[in-house]
Amino acid sequence: MTKNLRDVVKGRVLLPGDEEFEQARKPWNVAVDQPVAAVVEAADAGDVEALVRQAKKDGLTIAAQPSGHGATGDTGGAILLRTAALDAVEIRPEERLARVGAGARWGQVQAAAGEHGLTGLAGSMPLVSVTGYTLGGGLSWFSRKYGYAAERVRAFDVVDADGVARRVSADSDPDLFFALRGGGGDFALVTAVEFELFPEPLLYGGTITWPGHLAPEVFAAFREITSAAPRELSLWAARVQFPGAPPMVGISAAYLGSADEGRDLLAGLDAIGGALSDSRGALATADLGVITNEPTDPSPGASRGELLSELDDKATEILLAEPIDPLIAVQVRHLGGALADPATAASGTVAEPYLVYMLGLAITPEMAQGARDKQARLAQALGGYVSGRKPYTFLSASDTAAAAFPAQTLDRLREIKRARDPQGVFRANFPVLG
Repeated sequence: MTKNLRDVVKGRVLLPGDEEFEQARKPWNVAVDQPVAAVVEAADAGDVEALVRQAKKDGLTIAAQPSGHGATGDTGGAILLRTAALDAVEIRPEERLARVGAGARWGQVQAAAGEHGLTGLAGSMPLVSVTGYTLGGGLSWFSRKYGYAAERVRAFDVVDADGVARRVSADSDPDLFFALRGGGGDFALVTAVEFELFPEPLLYGGTITWPGHLAPEVFAAFREITSAAPRELSLWAARVQFPGAPPMVGISAAYLGSADEGRDLLAGLDAIGGALSDSRGALATADLGVITNEPTDPSPGASRGELLSELDDKATEILLAEPIDPLIAVQVRHLGGALADPATAASGTVAEPYLVYMLGLAITPEMAQGARDKQARLAQALGGYVSGRKPYTFLSASDTAAAAFPAQTLDRLREIKRARDPQGVFRANFPVLG
């Protein structure tokens, strides 16, 4: 039945056996095997409508993946929808709004908004799609001041499970609007999103690294600074162990304000001494990606995130007790601020003040298993410091959507899913009915 797709969409359709099919089905994390029945590269929003109508007629399921980030491999038998061509970016500076297509990436948006002294709530990676990021909540460098990116959405353009294009807002459809703002994209296919921008022309940030043996001093400074940090300041501390290189420890920072203010807030880091590198300086908000310089090419990895209820002496001791090998990074992100404020979207509030993110290479199945085992041991050692909840975008392949939402929210999301997509035309990375 997938052969019918070429008759209904203008964009490219790739089927098993086609020359470029294997490459087209791969996600960003190439360690994840992504079995699909077809790959459809939509030429425009009309293609998305036609695809949904055909999928519903043929009893098929669609998994949308704008940039391939966050894939779990739960795509067996599905049509993989790519929306890279829907990449229009419109900035309305007088209204402080952006309207972007489903294929637009944060780097594009930040560059366009920055021309007007405005910023969106982007994350650390400029190549991540705005839509996929926002549907999962969107944890930004600036979320301590402004909350989840999903909270700042004004409207979505969607194609519903009947293949009908609609504009969804808090007034037009409060239930679907609630679900799309952080509920994971299991309810409709988004073709465009409209969201708030913020007048933040000043940014100070960068990363400092030290030899690994200074980790106790670095984490002590991290805890002291985050205990009194203003909402404009976000810090990440990380232990790093690249293959064949000595252990390192680092702190990455983003401060919405002047360089002088930022330096004063981070003065405790300068007192440590012995830094190997220091990239801190004034930045344009379009240059957020240089703070951590994450890889821009697809790569194989195994990751796990956990929310921490506290980062006291004991929790810090556990995080520093052993070498992190075979992981390449154990990172602690400071949360709090606006993330803990009452919220009206499915992404909800985050009461926990810290998040630990563990990353390992997964070039071979053995390496992937070794990384997962180490992550499990560290999470077990942290014990009661791990809350058990996780932001949607930090769920791993072994998790379900239940880990991301309180029971009442999950019940509401499931009701919305049953009402809006009873045939199961759409499949998110972590389906609420999974």
